[in-house]
Amino acid sequence: MNARVAFFCGLLLTLTVVAFGADPSPHTIVFFGDSLTAGYGLAEPAEEAFPAVIQKKLTAAHLPWRVVNAGLSGETTSGGLRRVEWILRQPVDVFVLELGGNDGLRGIEPSVSHANLQGIIDRVRAKYPAVKILLSGMQMPASFGADYARDFAAIYPTLAEKNHLPLVPFLLDGIALRAELNQGDGIHPTAEGHAIVAETVWKYLAPLL
Repeated sequence: MNARVAFFCGLLLTLTVVAFGADPSPHTIVFFGDSLTAGYGLAEPAEEAFPAVIQKKLTAAHLPWRVVNAGLSGETTSGGLRRVEWILRQPVDVFVLELGGNDGLRGIEPSVSHANLQGIIDRVRAKYPAVKILLSGMQMPASFGADYARDFAAIYPTLAEKNHLPLVPFLLDGIALRAELNQGDGIHPTAEGHAIVAETVWKYLAPLL
């Protein structure tokens, strides 16, 4: 093959990649969390939970991403650390980590939750070094004690800084303590609440895609 033929073959390959994409298969976003991710209490969690709302955004924008909802009601950070290896059996391009709320409700020592979340981050990166991780922050009300609420809230920015991760400062921003956006337990968002959560997460997720 002479130089001229090689040049035109290379140009054709480049144009083909630009036109059709180097990898036509969809990329995967895994939402790994607890009942907030799972859509506990919703009539149609597969349609109304915030990961499903984000999937609708991606589909409407014709973006080649598929969402996997790996939320499990009642999950703690220790449970997530045990479960994450199973979730990582599938390819993961973006990993959204939403855990810790149940730890706070149970009064688990923040240092324990911190260590478990760090363990999850480490395992995800060990399995998929190129993965992008989005960390979702949670807060406890002052009624749990000012010191505990402060130490718990600090888990997330500390982990984000240490691991160079983008951070959703508070998943339930604009929803917490608003009765009309929460179910009767005052903890889990309604479908309208999940739509707001999706917008909150999307602001930090979209730049990673």
